[in-house]
Amino acid sequence: MASLTTPDLVVLAMLAEESMHGYQLNNELERRDVKDWAGISRPQVYYSLKKLRELKLINPANSESSAGPERQVFAVSKNGMKKLAEALDEDRWALERIPPRFLTWMALSIHADRTSVGKLIEKRKQFLLDELAREKSTIEEIRSEDNAMTKVGVLMVSLTIRQFEVELQWLEEVRNTLC
Repeated sequence: MASLTTPDLVVLAMLAEESMHGYQLNNELERRDVKDWAGISRPQVYYSLKKLRELKLINPANSESSAGPERQVFAVSKNGMKKLAEALDEDRWALERIPPRFLTWMALSIHADRTSVGKLIEKRKQFLLDELAREKSTIEEIRSEDNAMTKVGVLMVSLTIRQFEVELQWLEEVRNTLC
């Protein structure tokens, strides 16, 4: 069987919560700010739906074939639930470390003009402040909901908020050292 990608698993997990069609799934992923926690695009959703259907991990949830592929409602099959659970049991979820682009820039910044270094540190600071404000708003929205994702969503966003706060403090040290 073909290996399941992160987009495939996101689609499976969303359909495990509720049967949906592709358009509805995309809207829900946008509402949940998927770009903040998983790399999946609108075309990938439809590609994953096609792939998962071919692998018999999802099935049409209704018999309406005239709705068109973008409006076909899908539900996770028993085998799909099994494969999702197996994939979520893999060690790779806990053992991966992705380097932040800002750290890559920092390593290369010894070759940059000091003015440029200060400017980019300020841009990073402003970015972090903007994102921090957005995440604080998001956590309040999540807390107002009552569904299966509420507790997980609050934990995910609270970690992001803490990371931004720590990076903002650290950024002062970066500025003092490099500028």
